[in-house]
Amino acid sequence: MVENNSDEDAGSARWVLACELRRLREASGRSLAQLADEANYDRTYLHRLETGERLSKLPVMETLDRIYGTSGLLVRLWGLARLDAFKDKYREFMRYEAKATIIHKYAVVVPGLLQTEDFARFVLSSAPTAISPAEIEDSVAARIGRQELLRRNPPPSVRIIFDEAVLRRPAPDPKIWHDQLTRIEAAAQAPTMTIQVLPFAAGMQGLTGGPLSLLWMADGSAVAYLEGNRSGELLEEPAEVERYRLAYDRLRDAALPPCDSSTFIQQLVEDSRP
Repeated sequence: MVENNSDEDAGSARWVLACELRRLREASGRSLAQLADEANYDRTYLHRLETGERLSKLPVMETLDRIYGTSGLLVRLWGLARLDAFKDKYREFMRYEAKATIIHKYAVVVPGLLQTEDFARFVLSSAPTAISPAEIEDSVAARIGRQELLRRNPPPSVRIIFDEAVLRRPAPDPKIWHDQLTRIEAAAQAPTMTIQVLPFAAGMQGLTGGPLSLLWMADGSAVAYLEGNRSGELLEEPAEVERYRLAYDRLRDAALPPCDSSTFIQQLVEDSRP
């Protein structure tokens, strides 16, 4: 049986995934050592996936789906298990985000959708509440896993407005920061991605208190998500969402045009070379 710490764990998608991983291996007649050799992953790591102690990354699930011939089942279970790493309100927001056709964000930190793995690890390890290395790696996997929605077919249309302060406050490691800026620069070139910078010169704006996400679904419905340090607020009432959409539009008008924003970010990339 898969180990679990509580009855709540036993009902989680992460626990279901762990159970299925062990069941598939045992049904295939493989030992953990044999699977480790075939999959080219560490035996101890695979064992922790089967006990639910660790959350894998997407390539691991793709490899195991191939080995077991499960036609994407493990990838789908992983997608559900990934949500267990987030708090309830954020989890609900992520469900909307995963199916949104249009995503607009105002960023006062580098958003998870554009973070590199090393930058995400730095951010998560810098949290005021100490967490173990294993928990950090699970959170990194969950955060990077969200970026799969950008590779959907068709992908969502995404617009991100960066407060200039986000791009001016580097990570302590110059290489991590350079790679992160390079990731943002590359994203700006994607045909379905629009990135703008709200410069200091724009002065105070009505919507500069914290991160905002606006999501539109295929059926035309929309939600807004206001992110705080410890919690978030998901708004589904049309009138409230419209109020934040108008505030976002004013912020967009005050920001540098996409072309100028791209030039601005390219210069930061050059200036940040280690």
